[in-house]
Amino acid sequence: MDKLRDQREKRILVTGSNGFLGQKLIDKLASAPNATVLATSKSSNRNPNKIGYTFVACDLEDDGSFLKLVASFSPTHIIHTAAITSVELCDRDPELCERVNVLFVERLAKICSAHGIHLTFLSTDFVFDGKKGPYGEDDLPTPCNAYGQSKLLAEQAIQNTDCTCAILRTILVYGVINDPNRSNLVLWVKNKLAQGETITVVKDQWRMPTWVDDLADACILAAQKEASGIYHISSEQLFSILEIAQQVADFWRLDQQLIQPISAADIGQAENRPAKTGFILTKSKQELGFRPTPLRQSFEAIKRQLALYTQP
Repeated sequence: MDKLRDQREKRILVTGSNGFLGQKLIDKLASAPNATVLATSKSSNRNPNKIGYTFVACDLEDDGSFLKLVASFSPTHIIHTAAITSVELCDRDPELCERVNVLFVERLAKICSAHGIHLTFLSTDFVFDGKKGPYGEDDLPTPCNAYGQSKLLAEQAIQNTDCTCAILRTILVYGVINDPNRSNLVLWVKNKLAQGETITVVKDQWRMPTWVDDLADACILAAQKEASGIYHISSEQLFSILEIAQQVADFWRLDQQLIQPISAADIGQAENRPAKTGFILTKSKQELGFRPTPLRQSFEAIKRQLALYTQP
């Protein structure tokens, strides 16, 4: 894990710590020198690892509780991973989407500004419509769904304060954590094919998938450097989602014939998902020192992690 660079104590608050990225971040930060880590999520702690950090349950929509949490912990850094990330849920419940993804973030940025707290905020490739990817940080966002729009509004709300914030946009996060209830594209494909089940996978959407370990490291780098601005975080090779599934089958020696291609239009995703995103990583490499892991190499690490997590 990348170590925090200087000897000054970092007091790091991680929101959404029960989430996929949140748990990976806590696992990495728990062993960081010169760091005191507080994890928070709405429900009780679901991370099997309980060592090296403190957990406090907190409903972020309860302003009083969250302000009390910040006041009691006095963080130097907040890494904000909590969000409504489901495209369908954001469409079904736009008020919830706005409250969690936009209005809370606006309040959070103001809190960070008032108290000199560095903020790391997670955003998405879905701020783009997918018509001319791969994208650089300066390309004009044009979201095609409510989720992407909410993240763009949150980015703008942060930028309208004088909060020091690194906005990390990312793409299709995958990997493994020590929580059997958390899945993602790679694990879903692997597990379904291992069980001999036929799956349908979209053939006409293209992404640069992001290994969760890389994304957690990018968050830590942004906090270390107290970076400010927008950074694109992903892998570097563009795959169709179908090709990602085929890569999973090939690596774990599973039957590719069980993978049935399907078009985005067939499942109602032609208009509400970008067709092709992908990122240009020059800025994040130069300013953060980010180094993405190739897909196949990440599979090797995931294989080792799965063996470790399933030990009795």
